[in-house]
Amino acid sequence: MSEKSILIIGCFDTKGEVFAFLRSQILSRGEQVLTINTGVMGSSDLFPVDFESEVVAREAGKSIGDLRLERDRGNAIEVMGKGAATLVAKLVADGKIKAAIGMGGGGGTYIALSAMQEIPLGVPKLCLTTLATKDLSRQIGNKDITLMPSIVDVAGINSISSVLIAQAAAAICAMSSIESRSVNERYGSIAISMFGNTTACVDRCTQLLEKEGYEVMAFHANGVGGRTMEALILEGCFDAVLDITTTELADELCGGVCTAGPERLRSAGKMGIPQVVVPGCMDMVNFAQLDTVPEKYRDRHLYSWAPDVTLMRTDADENRVLGEKLAKSLNTSTGTTTILLPLKGLSQIDSDGGIFYRPDVNSVLFDSIKEHASNKINVIEVDMHINDPEFAGLLVTELLRILRVDEN
Repeated sequence: MSEKSILIIGCFDTKGEVFAFLRSQILSRGEQVLTINTGVMGSSDLFPVDFESEVVAREAGKSIGDLRLERDRGNAIEVMGKGAATLVAKLVADGKIKAAIGMGGGGGTYIALSAMQEIPLGVPKLCLTTLATKDLSRQIGNKDITLMPSIVDVAGINSISSVLIAQAAAAICAMSSIESRSVNERYGSIAISMFGNTTACVDRCTQLLEKEGYEVMAFHANGVGGRTMEALILEGCFDAVLDITTTELADELCGGVCTAGPERLRSAGKMGIPQVVVPGCMDMVNFAQLDTVPEKYRDRHLYSWAPDVTLMRTDADENRVLGEKLAKSLNTSTGTTTILLPLKGLSQIDSDGGIFYRPDVNSVLFDSIKEHASNKINVIEVDMHINDPEFAGLLVTELLRILRVDEN
């Protein structure tokens, strides 16, 4: 039997019966189990508990007694989520976990998802929850967590809950049986960022890199995609980054819906891996339907890319700031970094005759990048459009050059 266990996270004080059933279902499939009780008001005597709530609270610098006396549910949930995450991180570091499963309503789900943030990509994570159909994107973040609707409340065993809990147990056991490839065994994996407006470039780069034997993983630059790419870079999943679509910086600046946060463009530099960067689609900011565009932008150059996607053309002032932000983010890199500037346009609609074609505004962006980039950053201007096949060829040639230099 494997030394690794399936971790069960939950509030055993109020939901001991359902967790006892979940545990029995997992054990019946020949798996080992570890249990963490995140319930503040007590525990369960229906099964052995490996880590009681006192331990969880202590990991967050609090005592369970104080939490009980305070009777502040919101604070208690936050503390237990933090403590569970710290405890899970230690179990992961010790190689104790092969999968994790949680169940609950609002509080239990928040705590379980917080704890699962410390579990790396490829280790199965499942939460049976009353909130599965709600927007939990903030709680899930960039983790590969599977949500399963509980249909009824996670409060007792009945003809519906018993079936779904048994299915959840079967699912996590099946997922845990798949061997996850170790990051140390990865070789030649390259992260690439894309948008509909840069698809032609990304597709061509992918073809060329795959022909060279590299694995290419594309991330949609919609905010979640950028954050996920940055997080996986920090987990050591990639040997290099081809960051063709950095539009999320524009959304971060202007309040668009595709912001990936202020840490975008920093992970590759922290990891010291090669990166080739393009200010792709920085001619645009993304909003949802036209009526969602902030009032201050209503008189700007807007374009309906789709019924639920409104694009705003960035102006000279914004491009000046964006160029500085891009350059300064890359200046912190400890690995080799090149910026390629496609002088004939940054997106499908920023081309000669296109709706967003403004070479004068783009030149402000390019000048700002060149002004603020440090001497260690190689900045190359190319008289091509971002979607020209020749530009994709240059990107791949430059990335391969850097990779080979670093290998030697």
